[in-house]
Amino acid sequence: MDGAGTYGTGADDPGAGREPATPRLVRRKTVLRAALAATAAIPVALAAGPALARTSAASGAAPRLTPSCDDGDDPTPEQTEGPYFKPNSPQRTSLLEPGLPGTPLTVTGYVFGRACLPLSGVLLDFWQADTNGAYDNTGYRLRGHQFTDSRGSFALTTIVPGLYPGRTRHLHVKLQAPGRPVLTTQLYFPNEPCNSTDTIFDPRLVMTERDGGGGREAAFDFVLDVPQDPGPGPTPTPPGGTWTVGVTYRAGDRVTYAGRAYVCLQAHTAQPGWEPPAVPALWRAA
Repeated sequence: MDGAGTYGTGADDPGAGREPATPRLVRRKTVLRAALAATAAIPVALAAGPALARTSAASGAAPRLTPSCDDGDDPTPEQTEGPYFKPNSPQRTSLLEPGLPGTPLTVTGYVFGRACLPLSGVLLDFWQADTNGAYDNTGYRLRGHQFTDSRGSFALTTIVPGLYPGRTRHLHVKLQAPGRPVLTTQLYFPNEPCNSTDTIFDPRLVMTERDGGGGREAAFDFVLDVPQDPGPGPTPTPPGGTWTVGVTYRAGDRVTYAGRAYVCLQAHTAQPGWEPPAVPALWRAA
């Protein structure tokens, strides 16, 4: 799928269209998902996506290319925009307004290109139903757009949308990288009973979610069909340590990297980009 979309009029219509485990080698996505789950600095662990780039970006380090980045990181699927899209929404990261009822919701994530490198300056235009399942078609309540920052990240503060007949809970969003086509899609919530009856629902668009201090927190990383030059990969030479690319480590093994000691948490073969500070799912500081 090429991820291209248009600002046309659609119909939000329900009728519209492991690999065997090895003891020593961990699949890239297994590591990336677990790394996010183990990183306390990230509010929500992602269920998929190029997470090493996300992890390093969240830590303030320059995002680097993830290893074997083409193992299923296809562009985010497009979906119908539905009948309630309105252009010219206000630029804002929070859709909350005084007196607006509903359960608070924060959605965070990153936008990547085809080489799994973050994209800055990407437009994200969100719109949704209120807690009663109604859209504001006269004004701009629960509508707004924003742009990804220099690290490719975004954050939306809103409420959990309500249900209306034929649809499960969802958020609408349009994304457009500078000079590139528009991607129109929707985001879904996990464990919703109506997911199984909504014919538009796509499990590839389910956010990762958890309760978060009186509200809910969700995360989703978008991949746009934007060509990128990955450039040189990370150096395999550890800066003054014993950790080495290509070595098979077992749980309990100890290494040093950049002047710090680390203990291996799960067996794996070291690869560029899996340095101990970058993947807390594999290494714990000793």
